[in-house]
Amino acid sequence: MGIQDSPSLFEAAQGAPVDDPTRPLADRLRPQRLEEVVGQDHLLAPDAPLGRMIAAGRLPSIILWGPPGCGKTTIARLLAQRTGLGFESVSATFSGVAELRKVFATAARQREIGQGTLLFVDEIHRFNRAQQDSFLPYVEDGTVVLVGATTENPSFELNGALLSRCQVMVLRRLDQAALSELMDRAEALIGRRLPLTEAAHSQLVAMADGDGRYLLGMVEQVLSHARGQMARPAPPGTGDAGTGDAGTGEGAGGTAGPGDAGTGPADRGDPGPGTPSDPGLIDAGDLAAVVASRAPWYDKSGEEHYNLISALHKSIRGSDPQAALYWLARMLEGGEDPLYVARRLVHLASEDIGMADPGALQIALAAWEAYERLGSPEGELAIAQAVIHLATAPKSVAVYRGLTRARAAARATGSLAPPAHILNAPTRLMKELGYGQGYQYDPDTADGFSGADYFPPGYPPEQRECFYEPTGNGHERRIAERLAHWDSLRRSHEHDTPGP
Repeated sequence: MGIQDSPSLFEAAQGAPVDDPTRPLADRLRPQRLEEVVGQDHLLAPDAPLGRMIAAGRLPSIILWGPPGCGKTTIARLLAQRTGLGFESVSATFSGVAELRKVFATAARQREIGQGTLLFVDEIHRFNRAQQDSFLPYVEDGTVVLVGATTENPSFELNGALLSRCQVMVLRRLDQAALSELMDRAEALIGRRLPLTEAAHSQLVAMADGDGRYLLGMVEQVLSHARGQMARPAPPGTGDAGTGDAGTGEGAGGTAGPGDAGTGPADRGDPGPGTPSDPGLIDAGDLAAVVASRAPWYDKSGEEHYNLISALHKSIRGSDPQAALYWLARMLEGGEDPLYVARRLVHLASEDIGMADPGALQIALAAWEAYERLGSPEGELAIAQAVIHLATAPKSVAVYRGLTRARAAARATGSLAPPAHILNAPTRLMKELGYGQGYQYDPDTADGFSGADYFPPGYPPEQRECFYEPTGNGHERRIAERLAHWDSLRRSHEHDTPGP
């Protein structure tokens, strides 16, 4: 199979690229060297893992794991270029075992003449287990150097045998500095500034949400909008002051050029946070009408799903309602099923709050029911109310720990029978066997508490553990006081209670 050079995701060549305006901007900004990659220095710097491998002249099979638009495909292609390996590319979305066999056969022939092959597999997590196994002998004997790209956690999506033969490299989403560098490179390539105020420039970077490819797509939308504005007749009386020409896009007549393209607020015609002096510039308020922001990256069945629900859970446990609301919003904006969140809140109410606030469980259940009755978006408000209640409630894991201890004791003690005095005796035979004999009805006792022993006769008191230990938080403070009072009564009534 031939080389599939996917468009660059985020970088421009430092030299003088051939500028063909008919090609997509991301393709025109294709990098030529690994040194031009932005945002991944933790892997590519000379003292970083990939940097050291390249310097040593030996590249093992690797898995590039990172979010969309961070440069996985670009890095793979440039690794082949730097190491002198032939580059073969397949996509798990479109390829099967038959296509892989052809690639392996070609790589084997190339190996016979001393030419190594780097096989890049995009979306490698989409291959099933059997397809992943087909890589093993060829990776093992060095027929190919495998570079797999995935947006999913390899620990979940790739089988252990393949992972043991590869090193996982984690790529980062592009930060603001890296995305701003892309904007600067795009402006250098087109030869003029984008028609944006400084605030709109910053907002465009934020709207990309770490995705370099998406950022460059939005830059093209801005340029297209500027060209459309220039094509419209000028309003009467505006003359030719040049407000519509300055920095409106590539190929447009204007005064801004590569040599005088500034980067500061004054160079962008932005006097500050107020209204821009140049009406030809797009301000932050109008940017949403020109470009569409990138939808937050979120996979309801992948690692991000578990990461965000973990963040929500721990924010509530840590009594931070602000962070909890943020993570709830992130999940809802990403398309998460609100009922999944509601179910988790019910679990959380028992695990992390328990008897410190007995009403927390009712609040969580009510939010679940409210969403089922109202749906979105109205029902989401009930879920938010539950999140805030749980985050601000006193916390206790005493119920969780108590059940855990009790279950361990139940497994250890086996099938011990309850004491006879607390068993019902509906038949004469059961009465003759002593069922219910000596039972004390607590409401009829002087203190409303009999102090009877309710454990199995074969479970000696010295071996019993205190399963539930209330904390001093919230409602459990009163529970602790009540239990201490009953312990005192039990000791005083001990001689009156039936033994095991």
